[in-house]
Amino acid sequence: MTSHLFVPKQYKPLLDLRETEKAIGQIKTFFQTNLSFELNLMRVTAPLFVRAGTGINDDLNGIERPVSFTIKEAGNLGVEMVQSLAKWKRMMLADYGVRQGHGICADMNAIRPEDILDSTHSVYVDQWDWERVISEDERNLDFLKCIVRKIYDVIRRTEKYICYRRNVLDPILPEEITFIHTEDLEKRYPDCTPKERENTICREHGAVFLIGIGGKLKNGLPHDGRAPDYDDWSTPTGGGRMGLNGDILVHYPLFDCAFELSSMGIRVDPEALLRQLEITGTTERRELLFHRRLLRGDFPLSIGGGIGQSRLCMFYLRKAHIGEIQASIWPEDMVEACRANNIFLL
Repeated sequence: MTSHLFVPKQYKPLLDLRETEKAIGQIKTFFQTNLSFELNLMRVTAPLFVRAGTGINDDLNGIERPVSFTIKEAGNLGVEMVQSLAKWKRMMLADYGVRQGHGICADMNAIRPEDILDSTHSVYVDQWDWERVISEDERNLDFLKCIVRKIYDVIRRTEKYICYRRNVLDPILPEEITFIHTEDLEKRYPDCTPKERENTICREHGAVFLIGIGGKLKNGLPHDGRAPDYDDWSTPTGGGRMGLNGDILVHYPLFDCAFELSSMGIRVDPEALLRQLEITGTTERRELLFHRRLLRGDFPLSIGGGIGQSRLCMFYLRKAHIGEIQASIWPEDMVEACRANNIFLL
């Protein structure tokens, strides 16, 4: 497992354990307050698990298996630990009667047991899951970019805030975020892997929103996987490009690579859902509760995403391992290798 560990040369944490814990609390409070203000979001309580077989749980790339168990006192009801709240949030917009221009934000904790454990990935995932009601006229690339800029402004503002509060840190994010489509990125670097393309573009610009993740590019391959039933990655946007979704990536100098902070997008309408289920060969999902409700028009149109809490804190505090931010389980050889290199996992 140490092959998945990246150790910066002569690494020394800028903050000790006590100061790290204080900084994490300051970051999370400041960021959530500012995000909710900028996007007009109301805090809601998030579930830790949902009923199995309803289509509500997020299956990420479509292959990850969630942790599941039964509840004895509910007739051995089958439930699943959430992997994210991408679809649950949209149901809540409808059930709470949230109006256009407003939304919700949940402090989500999830378990993803099939993730590869490395310096930036854990089986425990904590993120701000947010969702906002939009109009038909806002289902376009310009509106997506507008929301991305608002979120990026909060990311920069929080960096300035924590650098002010912890004067051993210096802000590094550029003033503006750069937008590029996965199709254009592949054309620019045709001989590179998707990860190599991300690293190169982030080194060049510092902060990037990579548009159109999930659908096949002209080379016949997707840049990365996306489930077919939340983000809209198949709607044409002109010039042979598709997709109303993407990732916020920044350059992380400690690793000299792209560092994903958020995955987000305009959500599927009934037409896009049917199209993407057909593309992915998962048309049987139309019979699940979430999908039936979406297809009969129960849900408002929306935009939403997840912003990694531990990821964000790791970036701001210049940590070498996500385990310096969150308490999780790691392979023993990884723990020992970290300890030998001044990386102390919580």
